[in-house]
Amino acid sequence: MKSLYFLPLLLLTLSVFSQDFQPNYDESKIPPYTLPQLLIGNNGSPVTTSGEWALKRRPEILTLFESQVYGKVPSGSVNIETQLLKENLTLNGKAKMKQVRMTFSNENGQISMDILIILPNSDGRKAIFTGLNFDGNHTIMDDPNVLITESWVDNDEKLQIKDNKATASSRGTSKNRWPVEMIIDRGYGVATIYYGDIDPDKNDMSDGIHKLFYEKGQMQPKPDEWGSVAAWAWGLSRAMDYFETDPDIDARKVAVMGHSRLGKTSLWAGASDPRFAMVISNDSGCGGAALSMRKIGETVGRINTAFPHWFCDNFNQYNDNESALPVDQHMLIALVAPRPVYVASAKDDLWADPKGEFLGAYLAGQAYQLYGLDGLPTDTMPAVDQPIQKTIGYHIRTGGHDVMDFDWKAWMDFADMHFGR
Repeated sequence: MKSLYFLPLLLLTLSVFSQDFQPNYDESKIPPYTLPQLLIGNNGSPVTTSGEWALKRRPEILTLFESQVYGKVPSGSVNIETQLLKENLTLNGKAKMKQVRMTFSNENGQISMDILIILPNSDGRKAIFTGLNFDGNHTIMDDPNVLITESWVDNDEKLQIKDNKATASSRGTSKNRWPVEMIIDRGYGVATIYYGDIDPDKNDMSDGIHKLFYEKGQMQPKPDEWGSVAAWAWGLSRAMDYFETDPDIDARKVAVMGHSRLGKTSLWAGASDPRFAMVISNDSGCGGAALSMRKIGETVGRINTAFPHWFCDNFNQYNDNESALPVDQHMLIALVAPRPVYVASAKDDLWADPKGEFLGAYLAGQAYQLYGLDGLPTDTMPAVDQPIQKTIGYHIRTGGHDVMDFDWKAWMDFADMHFGR
C-alpha cells in the first residue's frame, strides 16, 4: 500500500515524466540490448522439447509475467450469478442477440458485467470472436435493444458523455471497429463486454473487481498483484466460463481479440487461460506485442507514469530500466503456443512500434517450432497490407491506430484456416 508521502511524489513524477518524455522513433538510436532467452530455463538448462516447454519453461515465464508485469490474481473467491437479460433477433433477422449479466459478489461487495452476444441465426454451435470494448456494448451497433452501460465511462465531448454516464447519444459510435454484420455473414459470432464493467479505466483501485479480493483493511493491490490489464483479462476468462455453458457457442473455437490496451489484455488473457483457442492482438504496443527493450515509441517508463493502474506495481522498477527485465514480450506471445496467435500492426502507428510488434511475433516462433509448427518465416517485415498466416499470423496495414475492416478480414481468414472452416 502506497504511503501518504509516496502519493504526492508519484503525482510529481507523473507530471514531470509526461512533460519531459520525448519518444524515440529512430532505429539507429535504439540502445544495445540482450533479450532474455526464451528456451533457456531459470536453471540455465536448454529447453529442446514441447514437453519441457509445457511442464517447465512455460510455467516459469508465466510466473515472471505475473509477478513482474501484469500481477497475479489474489487468492480468494467470489460468488457468480448468471442471468439472461434479453434475447431477440437483430440485423433483419439474420442474427440472434443475447445479453447475459454475470454478477460477482462476496462480503466485500458486488459488481456486474454484461456480455453482448450476436450469433448467426442458424442451427449448430458457432465459433466466436470475443473481446472487450472501450465505451459500452451499445456503441458497437445501432440496435436500440442493446442495453446502455450503467458503469462509469470516461467523459467525451464527441460522444456527448458527461458526468461519466453513457447515454443513447453514443449508440453505434464504435461500429466501425466492430463490423458485426460482416462477421455474421462469414458465419462467426461476436461477444463483447464493456471493460469498465470489470474495472473502470482510472487510477482508482477502490472500485471494480479489485475490491472484492482485498484483505481486511487493504486499499489497493500488493506490488505483485493485478493491475487493470490483468483484471480485464480475468473478466474475459469469466466470460469463457459462460461460453462453455451456452449451447449456441462452440467453446472450443473462441478467439479472443483486443485493440491497443485491450490488445495487451487479449494477449495476457490468452497466455493465462488456454481455453481461448486463438489470440489476436491489434496495435498493442508496449506491454503488448512490442519488445520493451527496443525503447521506441511508448516505453515502460512512459506507460507506467501515464497509466499507473494498468500493470502491477513491481513493473515500475523497470521504468527507464528495461534491460533489467527478466522477460520481454516475445515470451508473452510464446505462452500462447501451440495455439494460433495473430499480431496486427499499422504503418502510421509508430507509438506502438510496429517493427517491435513484428519481432515479438517472429521470436515467439521458437516455442512453436518445438511443436513442429510454423512461426513467421523470416525476420524481415512483410510488405504493407500483405498478411502472413501460419500458426503465427502477422500483418502491417495502411493507416493508423485503429481497427479496420482489413484487420477483421485477415483475422477471419486466419480463423477459417485454424478452425477448419
